[in-house]
Amino acid sequence: MEEKQLTKLLLDLVKQPNESEWVEFKLNYHSDEEIGERISALSNGACLHNQQFGYLVFGVKDGTHSIEGTTFKPKTSKRGKEDLEHWLLQRLNPRIDFSIYEFDYEGRHIAIFIIPATINQPVEFLHQAYIRVSSITRKLNDFPEKQRKIWKKSPEKVFELEIALNKLDSDQVVKLVDVQAYFDLLDLPLPSTRESIIEKFISERLLTKNQSSYSVTNLGAILFAKNLADFPDLARKSIRVIVYKGKNKIETIREQIGVRGYAVGFDGLINWVNSQLPANEEIGKAFRTESTMYPEIAVRELVANAIIHQDFRVKGYPTIEIYSDRIEISNPGLPLITPTRFIDEYQSRNERLADLMRRLKICEEKGSGIDKVIFSCEVYQLPAPDFRIKEAHTSAILFSYLELKAMEKEDKLRACYQHAALKYVSNEKMTNQSLRERFKIEDHNAALASRIIRDTLEEGLIKEDDPSSSSRKYKKYIPFWA
Repeated sequence: MEEKQLTKLLLDLVKQPNESEWVEFKLNYHSDEEIGERISALSNGACLHNQQFGYLVFGVKDGTHSIEGTTFKPKTSKRGKEDLEHWLLQRLNPRIDFSIYEFDYEGRHIAIFIIPATINQPVEFLHQAYIRVSSITRKLNDFPEKQRKIWKKSPEKVFELEIALNKLDSDQVVKLVDVQAYFDLLDLPLPSTRESIIEKFISERLLTKNQSSYSVTNLGAILFAKNLADFPDLARKSIRVIVYKGKNKIETIREQIGVRGYAVGFDGLINWVNSQLPANEEIGKAFRTESTMYPEIAVRELVANAIIHQDFRVKGYPTIEIYSDRIEISNPGLPLITPTRFIDEYQSRNERLADLMRRLKICEEKGSGIDKVIFSCEVYQLPAPDFRIKEAHTSAILFSYLELKAMEKEDKLRACYQHAALKYVSNEKMTNQSLRERFKIEDHNAALASRIIRDTLEEGLIKEDDPSSSSRKYKKYIPFWA
C-alpha cells in the first residue's frame, strides 16, 4: 500500500467510536506473545463481523484515538535472531497472510498490522485461539458459540473473482496478460479484434469492465500473467522447484522460481521438473535404461492438484522438492477431505480455477487424477504415493523404486489400501492374486500377499467384501469406506 492509502486507512480507523472485535489501538510494544494473541483474536473477530480484515495499530491511544506515534518498529524487530514477522507467522495456525506497514503521519511513526479474516477455521497462536469481546482479548474456547460460527463461516468473496489489478486500458491488459496463450491452449483461433479478445476474457471472468477501464481478476492473473510480479498480491504464489543433492535439505543443487501464470508456464514447468528427475537403469523387471524414475502423468497430475487445491489465503506457495529418493509436491492450506478419500471423493476450494484448468487440458477430469497417479505408480512398481497433512500445508510424495523386501510395513499397508480403493472405483475387487500382481510377488509366495492383506485388515483400511465366505483363496476385499 502507498503512504497516501495508509494515511487514509489510519484516519478511517481512528474515526471508529471504540475499539472493537476487529480493531485495536496501542501506543507501544508490550510483548511478542501479546501481538500473536491479538493477530489471532482480530482475524477471528473480523470473520465473525463480516470484515475483510482486522487491524492492530501502533501509535494511537486506545481511549481517545489520538494519533501520538510509536517507538515500535515491527518490520525490523527481532525475536532472538529471528525476524519478529517470521517468528509470529510460524506460530500461527493457519498461517494467515498478514501484512505489516510502517509510515510517518505528521512526523509521528505509525505501524499497522493488516490481518485477513479467517475462513472456516479459527486462527490459533501457540495452539490457542483468541477472540475480542468488546475491547478485551479472551480465549475462544470460553465462547463455544462464537467458535462454532467461525467453523461454519463461508467466504463472502470468491478468491478467483477478486481483483488483482484494476484501472487498466486495453493496451495495459494485453501487456500484462498472455491472451494468445488462452486461445492456443483451447485450440481456438485468435479473434481478429482486440475488443473480441477482451470480450472473451470478460465472459470467462478473467477480466471485468468498469465503464472505460478494465480489471484483471485473480483467476486471469494467476493463470495467464506474463509475469506474476506485476500483480503484487499474487507474486508470492509463484511455484518453487528445489533440487537437493541427497535425501535431505542440507545441500541444494539448484532452485527455480516460476515467473509466468500457471496456465502459461505449466508445460515448461513440467518439462523442467522432468529434466531434473533421475532415470533408472532398471525398474523392477518391466522398465530399463530409457525409463524415468517417476511416471510423467503422476508428476503432472500432482503438480496440477497442488495448484488447484491450494488455499490462496494462506501464506506460502506451491513447492516441488526433488530429493535423490523421492519428490515432494506441496501446496499451502489443508485439504477439504481426508487423504484416505482422495481417490474416490473430490472437493476443491477453487472450482473456477479447477474447471478452467481442466478445459485447458492441464489436468484430468474431476475426480480421476489421483486414480491415474496411483495406477501409474503400480505400473512402474513404485511404492504407493503418500499424502500428508502438515501444520499449514498438504504434501503428496512419490517414492523411487524399492524392492518389496526393502519397504517398511506402513508402505505395504498404504499400497494395499490404495490398490483396493483403485480396484473398487474401477468396479473391481482386490484379491490375493491382484495384490501379487501389484507387488510382482511370485505365485509360490502367495502367503506374503496374505500377510500384507491381514495386516491391512487389522489396520482397518480394508474389509472383506463378503465376510460370510469361507474360501480364503477366492476372498475379495474392498476399502473400509465402501
